[in-house]
Amino acid sequence: MLAMLVALAAGGCGARKPPPPPAPTVAAAHPLQRNVVDWDDYVGRFEAIQNAEIRPRVSGQVTRIAFKEGREVKKGQFLLEIDPRPFRAALAQAQGQAARAEATLANARTELARAKLLLQTRAVSQEEYEQKLAAERSAAADLRAAQAAARSSALDLEFTTIRAPITGRVSDKRVSIGDFVTAGQTLLTTVVTVDPIWFSFDGAESFYLKYIRQQQAGERESSRTAPNPIDIKLADEATYNWHGRMSFVDNAIDPTSGTIRAHATVANPKGFLVPGMFGRARLLGSGAYKAMLIPDEAIVTDQTRRFVYVVDPGGKVAVRNVETGPLVVGLRVVTSGIGSSDLVVLDGLAHLQGGAKVNARVTQINPRAADDAPTATPVEPPQPLEATAQ
Repeated sequence: MLAMLVALAAGGCGARKPPPPPAPTVAAAHPLQRNVVDWDDYVGRFEAIQNAEIRPRVSGQVTRIAFKEGREVKKGQFLLEIDPRPFRAALAQAQGQAARAEATLANARTELARAKLLLQTRAVSQEEYEQKLAAERSAAADLRAAQAAARSSALDLEFTTIRAPITGRVSDKRVSIGDFVTAGQTLLTTVVTVDPIWFSFDGAESFYLKYIRQQQAGERESSRTAPNPIDIKLADEATYNWHGRMSFVDNAIDPTSGTIRAHATVANPKGFLVPGMFGRARLLGSGAYKAMLIPDEAIVTDQTRRFVYVVDPGGKVAVRNVETGPLVVGLRVVTSGIGSSDLVVLDGLAHLQGGAKVNARVTQINPRAADDAPTATPVEPPQPLEATAQ
């Protein structure tokens, strides 16, 4: 009897089901809600607004160079001189010819006045009077031509003194004293403006279309008509230290590259920025809109979608497909799929599935970075190859 009772007890224990495992505990939080403005990234270079190539307007021999290479020059500042002696002689000759033409005109006018008086008494014929009139007109024309030649010679003499056409930074000299230069051909040097300066870049057609759609919807003004803000950082900078305004968008898209040219105007009062310098920029890419912010690790990505887990009031997990945007304050923007009242699961995602029961430990999402664009690792300058001790 005792053996039978033990067997019956053992059989009853084997038929009993084990208790279910406890529901996992996960951290969950409501999304952080912020007004967000998107910024689009571009790569470009700085360009001088004015880039003047200094070429001579007369031919001759260089006799003087008066500028220091790579320095700032003012508009009208003396740069170079071409031997002025031949042009002084040409001017003196032209002035002499003008004086001769003036004397000829004075004599022609005197003869014309005399012939007019004699014509009244019929002492000269009408034909002779008309010849005197034609001579006076011819002498007047000769004088104007001689005076024009004198002014041209004076300009040639003035052009022997070459001055800076703009205020800016001058390059090195491309000629030496004694070189013969040819009018309109020989490059003497260049002068570029430095303040302000352009930041030029190419934008993809997709960005251009986005901006046009936003303008049509009243969300963002086009940079063609509005001075939208742009921030720039240099190759060795981690933050956007330079600020400008959009000032130009081209009128056509390049069919070979599918991009459109644009540039912004940037203040450069100390001349730190120079043409050709590389920079990364962020351009205002949208109007302000409300967005949900969550950590990147709360988003699950598979081959076709992105989704998050949310906890309903009954403690069950539901799957929500989401659309994501850029990073803001170290958190990912979610543009659609969740609301501010949803409890988003933040950890333990690998063991979850839709409909599972969980114990939600409600926490809070806080900003993880400053309210700025993501930082970049600065470019380290190369190590010197040689050094000397002093």
